Amino acid sequence: MRSGFHKAPVALAAMAALGATALGTASTAALAAKTTGHYVTGDFHNHTTCSDGSISMQKLVKKATDTADTPWGLDWFVQAGHGGNGNRNCTLAEDPSLATPAYPIVHSATDPNVPLGPTTTWQKSNPSVQPKGAVSGSAPNQNMWRWQTLQEFQYPLLEYLSALKNKPLFLGVESVVAGHEHSSMSVITGQMPMALDTAALPAGPGYTPLGNATALAQWEYCFDRNDSDTSRGDTSVGSGVGNNWNCAVAGSLNEADPSWNATAQKLMPASGAGTGVRGHQKTVEAIKWMAQSHPDGSYYVPAHLERAGPFNPNGNNGYNVEHLRNFNNAGSRVSFGFETQPGHGASSDRGEYAVRRNTIDGVRVDSVGGTTWGGTGVYGAQVGGVWDALLGEGRNWWFFASSDWHNRGSFGPDDRRSTQDFFPGEYQRDFVMVRNGGDAKLRPQAIVDGLRSGNSFTSSGQLIDRLAFVACVGNPAPHGRSAAAVEALAINAARDNTDLDVKGCATMGEKLAVPPGADVILAVVARDPSGTNYSPYTFANPSLAQVGIQQPMNAPVLDHVDVIRGLVTGYRQPGAADYAGPWPNDWIANPVLANVPAAAKNTSAAVLKTFNGTTWKSAPSDAQFKVMSFRIPAVAASQYVRVRGSNLPASVPHETDASGNPLPDLYTNASDPSKLAIPCKAVGSRVPGNGEVYTGSEIDGCPAHLETVNGQKYVSYDVAAWADLWFYSNPIFIEVAGSTVVAGVR
Repeated sequence: MRSGFHKAPVALAAMAALGATALGTASTAALAAKTTGHYVTGDFHNHTTCSDGSISMQKLVKKATDTADTPWGLDWFVQAGHGGNGNRNCTLAEDPSLATPAYPIVHSATDPNVPLGPTTTWQKSNPSVQPKGAVSGSAPNQNMWRWQTLQEFQYPLLEYLSALKNKPLFLGVESVVAGHEHSSMSVITGQMPMALDTAALPAGPGYTPLGNATALAQWEYCFDRNDSDTSRGDTSVGSGVGNNWNCAVAGSLNEADPSWNATAQKLMPASGAGTGVRGHQKTVEAIKWMAQSHPDGSYYVPAHLERAGPFNPNGNNGYNVEHLRNFNNAGSRVSFGFETQPGHGASSDRGEYAVRRNTIDGVRVDSVGGTTWGGTGVYGAQVGGVWDALLGEGRNWWFFASSDWHNRGSFGPDDRRSTQDFFPGEYQRDFVMVRNGGDAKLRPQAIVDGLRSGNSFTSSGQLIDRLAFVACVGNPAPHGRSAAAVEALAINAARDNTDLDVKGCATMGEKLAVPPGADVILAVVARDPSGTNYSPYTFANPSLAQVGIQQPMNAPVLDHVDVIRGLVTGYRQPGAADYAGPWPNDWIANPVLANVPAAAKNTSAAVLKTFNGTTWKSAPSDAQFKVMSFRIPAVAASQYVRVRGSNLPASVPHETDASGNPLPDLYTNASDPSKLAIPCKAVGSRVPGNGEVYTGSEIDGCPAHLETVNGQKYVSYDVAAWADLWFYSNPIFIEVAGSTVVAGVR
């Protein structure tokens, strides 16, 4: 990316002293040899007209993976709409540009000149499609249960597109969670079999898949809160014709549970008092089912988990920290992280997080944290908060991002501007290490294994696109290395877009076992890519203009990188005082960590080191790679380290505090114009009107759609997102012999 003028360097944070903790016995087993892998980009949470999105499956796949029409094409893509039901046929494409031999444009049965698009109902399709199960609604607009959509329509189309485009695609669901709000999940069993590699695709309409999404469809029927079908996945209730699913979980109460419905053969918790508690219990059963039936082929990641507010024992709202612990306890190979960097980045409330967003038992409550903080929910953004509490137990709990694509708000889907969502890969993405060995194809299993590994990072606005984060035992310990040697390992890994497999070193999602008193060398190499990102705005970033930095919106520069460290003290036990507790609902007015319950914080977590242009160096022969390293001397206690970075220096008004932490996004949220605080003053010659469709990338003045107060445009909507960029890595654990065992990570 283009270099920029930094008005003032970020001050180095003071080194925090860590005391010894003698709990447990350290594992000395060496890491097994790793298959060579590479980081690939993807998205697992987005929507089509099969749920509440605005475009077809074909168009969303094209937008997410294409590298011509949409230059941000992803390496892998999971299509994952809401569970429940819907009446629109998302397999019908918008126009001939999306037509394929097996899925051509379909015309009305009554008028052959009228094409049927993706908002056409199932029963108005040609031929008409009859929904199965306990059908709701009135013909010709009756709803189809998502299990049928997944099994009979979405999967065949996605399998065909995967083979046709030679793209790694598979299906997931954004589940409507019993007891909570939403979660991104999938069961990949049956999807995209290897036989697809050599399959002959049809030359005309119609496609018969080689694989299936039956396991995913069964999960949706059994455990999604919005799926109240009682047919067992059959043609109708009691017909016995169809799937005949039973949702029992081995070792659980099942039919002895008061929530069990004998007709449906699944848990259907009653509404009213205790709904949230009963619902949470059902969701824990869902994770147990995944862990028992598909331990390697499934994942369950709570989505935008702060958005709906705190957990409501009498409703279906958010998540407290104890629910995340319960999920991880029920299936650590299945529920291993959260989507705390939400989509909806261009909406009037960034991420759709808002003050006083919901009413719980008659009380108006905020999204947890009140809003996002630099585009990230408070559970992930707050140093010493919920994420650090979970990492401080030594849990495998990873940080993820998503697009949550639905629509462009006041613009059409092909416009480059947005007042609601970004397409998958356009703004933020997950970079995940996959190890497909000698297999030339990137397959769903390798992607799920990569997500589970924790060897991943996220980045918004293409702030960075390569990251090597390494911890190694320092000299003179066995397998010890110098800082220069560790830097060289990290530089080579970053250049090759891979990680490393050497004795005495570990990377993201792994633990480094060390003797007490050993030194640990940390190295970070991040690529700040030259050129421009995918923003359509070329004018100077108004947020940075406040502190005298003139930097184009579409050419952000990495300003600084923070290294964050916390102690590992072991798992907290259900029923203990430090296991459960809600985040304070007055966080916006009183963001004081002392008021957070012990269960939801790790007070040992702090910024250990900050690097910027004055303290990092460039890699030999390629200045895009920023190289940072330092030594943690004489470690005495088990701990973890993680990194984050931003294009914004410390003390940017309304964006960052004096320590470089993100401030609440209240000041760029258009939902409350009275709080807008960053003026956008750039005047350009290429500023399209709101009524035009703009598909280019050269808007050189503040766009017309920005919120305006007394004639002044303010940073809001998509401009707010492109102005404020962050990346987050997953942690490296350091397990000290004789200290706490990092039990959740190998």
